[in-house]
Amino acid sequence: MSDKILSKEKIDQIIRRIAYQIYENNMDEEIVLVGIDGGGKKFATLLAESLKKISRKTSKCFTISINKENPLDKDIKFNGSDDDLVDKSVVLCDDVLNSGKTLAYSLSTLLSVKVKKLTTAVLVLRSHGRFPIYANYKGYELSTTINEHVRVDLNRGVFLT
Repeated sequence: MSDKILSKEKIDQIIRRIAYQIYENNMDEEIVLVGIDGGGKKFATLLAESLKKISRKTSKCFTISINKENPLDKDIKFNGSDDDLVDKSVVLCDDVLNSGKTLAYSLSTLLSVKVKKLTTAVLVLRSHGRFPIYANYKGYELSTTINEHVRVDLNRGVFLT
């Protein structure tokens, strides 16, 4: 049994709003979006498309690959180079922020480079923080039990199971 929390139309509206917020806070900066492999990469791609529509600026989009269950099990891989990030405004994107573990370990990779600014964007923020991670840009905040699961399908909606 799953309940639909957000429709596709609402997701699109949230992505547009977050894109405007990112643009307003980085008007004079070169913006680089880094999506965590999976839903975060798709979210980052949609944000880049929305940013292009509202600002005529092209935002570069990259991916971080990480083992979400055990981040130290394998190397965290960034599909760009350090030069792609140096002196840029970097936004780390993921579809759901639950405990903060995935974002925390992903941030460690980006912090090894001299970026101008580093922020985070999530579509859904849950209330189970075990790591001191803050979402600078959040779409929807949701209080859930630890046993509930949030499933994001950017083409259909967000579901609570």
